[in-house]
Amino acid sequence: MALFSKIIEWSDSSKDTLVYKYPLAKAGRELNNKSKLIVRESQEAIFVHKGQICDIFPAGTYNLGTEIFPILSKLAGWRYGFQTPITCDIYYINTKQFPDMKWGTTNPIIIRDPEFGMVRVRGYGAYSFKVDNCEIFLKELFGTNSSFETDDITGWLKTTLVSYITDAIGESKVSVLDLAGNTLEFNEIIKRNVQEKFKELGLKLVNFVIENLSLPQEVEKRIDERSGYGILAGATDTMMKVAAAEAMKNAAKNEGAGGAFMGAGVGVGAGVGIGQMFADAMRTTNEKPQKQVDETTCPSCGASISKTAKFCPECGQKMAVQKFCVECGSKLSVNAKFCPECGAKQ
Repeated sequence: MALFSKIIEWSDSSKDTLVYKYPLAKAGRELNNKSKLIVRESQEAIFVHKGQICDIFPAGTYNLGTEIFPILSKLAGWRYGFQTPITCDIYYINTKQFPDMKWGTTNPIIIRDPEFGMVRVRGYGAYSFKVDNCEIFLKELFGTNSSFETDDITGWLKTTLVSYITDAIGESKVSVLDLAGNTLEFNEIIKRNVQEKFKELGLKLVNFVIENLSLPQEVEKRIDERSGYGILAGATDTMMKVAAAEAMKNAAKNEGAGGAFMGAGVGVGAGVGIGQMFADAMRTTNEKPQKQVDETTCPSCGASISKTAKFCPECGQKMAVQKFCVECGSKLSVNAKFCPECGAKQ
């Protein structure tokens, strides 16, 4: 004798079950007109008879004698009223949101960067999804399995998401230096673009987050070096001074520098060259060109004196008045306003 189910319900105690097939009587899958169906919030119940969906029930309590049996009678050509039980399958679909699902790139994404050329990018983050259309979900994914969990589908979901991430980053043509500043924009683009693909399976992507996009260590090292040079941008002299100073500092730390440097291929002469380069750089940067002051000799005592001196500071001899160019030192007439040699204004 068949055992009749009177109360049909599913209390979900798991965190990852998407579909639960209700276990009817051990002797078969019979229902009678006394049975009641309870569907909780974030659940939907699907009745399947001979592979055909009969009805889908949202949250609520249902008397199967009036709700489902007339439908089953019509489908099965049932002519015995409610006295004979009917065989069918009942699937509970979990329609709640499944949050904090992780995604990550198994292999790096290769993108063409406008500044660095071909670059490999890795990323990871999280997403959440839910069943949006139970009928499509049943037909396209879980079929007649007794249960269906998130692990049964997350592999496909991650692969789909990564493909859309690759496409979005590639089409954006954003430099890897600016990826971190555009993650929110990428989140919205990917969420919008992938929605149609999820919809084909009766799913909905509720949220999508890129937590991090990283580059290979060698590329990050180059970026760090470039950042350091950027701080000194336009200061080539300063960089030369720093390099020369470091070289001299290292040389000073080595005892017996002459022999040691020669053995290493860096002789004392190289050190002198570096020192000279440092001195030249310092002089170029810090020294302002000085105007040359021409001198003459006193006709009386022969002392060296300035051409503009009116009296000799050694013997007191009065010097003839003579005007000289302030730029090139050429002799000028007393009333000259411009130098005939260099054109400088006097």
